[in-house]
This record gives sequence, C-alpha cells and structure tokens, in this order.
Amino acid sequence: MTEQINAFEMAQAQFDHVAEMLNLDPQVAEMLRWPAREFQFQVPIRMDDGSMRVFTGFRVQHSDARGPSKGGIRFHPSETLDTVRALAMWMTWKCAVADIPLGGGKGGIPVDSSTLSMAEKERLCRGWVGQMYRNIGPRQDVPAPDVGTNPQMMGWMMDEYSKLVGEYTPGVITGKPLGGGGSLGRTEATGFGVIYTVREAMKHLGMDSTKSVAAIQGFGNVAQYAAIGFIDQLGGKVACVSYWDRDDKQAYTVSHPDGIDPYFLQSITDIYGSINKDKAVEAGYQIEDGDAWISKEADVLIPSALEGQVNAESVQRISSRVKIVAEGANGPTTPEADEVLKARGIFNIPDFLCNAGGVTVS
Repeated sequence: MTEQINAFEMAQAQFDHVAEMLNLDPQVAEMLRWPAREFQFQVPIRMDDGSMRVFTGFRVQHSDARGPSKGGIRFHPSETLDTVRALAMWMTWKCAVADIPLGGGKGGIPVDSSTLSMAEKERLCRGWVGQMYRNIGPRQDVPAPDVGTNPQMMGWMMDEYSKLVGEYTPGVITGKPLGGGGSLGRTEATGFGVIYTVREAMKHLGMDSTKSVAAIQGFGNVAQYAAIGFIDQLGGKVACVSYWDRDDKQAYTVSHPDGIDPYFLQSITDIYGSINKDKAVEAGYQIEDGDAWISKEADVLIPSALEGQVNAESVQRISSRVKIVAEGANGPTTPEADEVLKARGIFNIPDFLCNAGGVTVS
C-alpha cells in the first residue's frame, strides 16, 4: 500500500458523507463523530528471559447508546489509537445494522503476537485486563477476539476478569473456547457471513454463483471460511488468497490455475495465517507478489486483511470483470476508492454488513 491511511479520519469522512445524505441533525452528528470514552495505558510484562517489557494498551468505547460497547481486541504491530477509534466507530454502525442491542468498542496492543511465547501471551492478556477490568463487563463493554488474538487468549482474559471481580463472569468476553462458554459456530461465522452477503448480492445482480470466480486478500480466520463458503456453498471457484509471511516479512499471493483448495492450504498454514510456500509450490500453486490478488480476473473481490487496502492507487488495478467487492475486513476501502468503484458500477458490500456474522454469533 503506497498511500498512508489514517483510519479514524477515514471513518469520520465516511460518517460525514452519510450524515449529509441523511440530513442528520448537526448536533447529533457532531456527537457521533467522536468516541464516548477512550483509554490508553501501560502493561508491564515479565518476559521469559527475566527482562521487563512495557506494552501500550488501548480501549475505545465509541457508543453505548444501544447497549454495552462491543468489539474485538487486536494484537498487531501497527496498532494505533486512531486505528482503534475507527474500528470502534465502525462497530457502532455494525451492531446497529445487524439490529443487535450493543454499541461499538475496540481495543488493542501494538505487538506481533507471533514473537511471544505462550506464557508471555498469557501474561500480556491478563495484564491488559488488569488495567481495564474496572471499565469493561457484561453491562459495560464486552471484548472479543480480532486480528492477532484467538479463543484461548479470550479464555485467559475472562479468567483474569473473574478473579479480579471475585466471581465467574463468562459474559465479559465473547469468542471464548467452546468448552469455556464460547458459541458453537463462532469460528466460521464471520467468513460464512461474508458469503451470505455475497450470495444475496449475486441474486440482486443476476449472477450465476457456480460460474463465478473470487479473489481473496488474506488467509486468516475470515478469509479461510470465506474461501470455503464460496466453493462449498456457492459452487464457485477461488482463484487466489494472500497472506503475510512471518519469516520473509512480506505478503504473498497464492494462486492455482484450477482454483485453490482451501482445505489443503489450511493444512499447511500456521496459527498466524502464514502458508508454507514450499509445500504450496510442490502442490502446483504459484507464489506472486502480495498485491497481485487485486488484479486477478475475478467476478468478486473479498479484501479480508486490514483497513485501507483498496485505495486510490490499488483500485486502478481492479479488473473490468469484477462485479462485487465484499468487505470482509474492517475499513478495507478508502473514500477515494469508493468513488472509483461507484463510477465503474461495481457493487460494494460495506464492512459493517458484510462481516457482521462474527458479532452476531458471538
């Protein structure tokens, strides 16, 4: 991505545009442009080698007008307060569109969780809760897994919160392991939800899903189940996925002339979403640059990585064949790219509808 994207400025620009379209009361609009509360704090952690490392933690509660704030906790090296602000705002709209009685929240720590041992991850999760437990809870703010976090980590957080408040409180966190109070189907929910919205968009546009091809950015939780759903449920073909290679510190696109097999790729993918390139090549897959996915000859593009990936520069590489962009990630399309998609007649499924399956099933 060549242009620098400030996610919160992008979220506010999107909101301002819609507020003007709705002729929203300016006083209400000004209130909704800003988070209700935000927290920034330090989390000191004893590392395995005995050293002390201090991490920065964030939590933003954008709105609780419809109910407790709701939204994930991200562990990602590029996490910033502005990113968390934007994601919290988008969660408010997402819960409203899905008609769930919750508001919007989001949290995070700027860290690459793949560089931490299991014990260090646990201490970091418990440390984050130690700083935030007075301001989260089933009736205040309910976190969940997101980029760089998983059900096990949610289990640690729930356990720490329960210890600190003196009672077992499974409702403080969603996305926990199934045996620890989690929801059946939560793992697949976001990716399958993406496919359900794609299915309805195809019906609206009169497209035959069995003759359609998708190109997917990412191969984390959302992208994996979006790929499975596009093939198994819609009968289509997935030309490629992309992923971040932890060893090479760069992104790659993985494609196959006959379409990818998501189950095979899952079998050679580690818990952080990195695909084993050597095994993929042995199986006939092609390894390309990380941004190659967006220029594939496909009917549907599904950006399912991070925000700002479809921007003023990258949108110019989208094939004339593309009919749908389904936003599996949060905020993947910038306002400038939105205008290009609209001008080209490409049907854009916005993130707060497209990926609402996760919060719905949580």
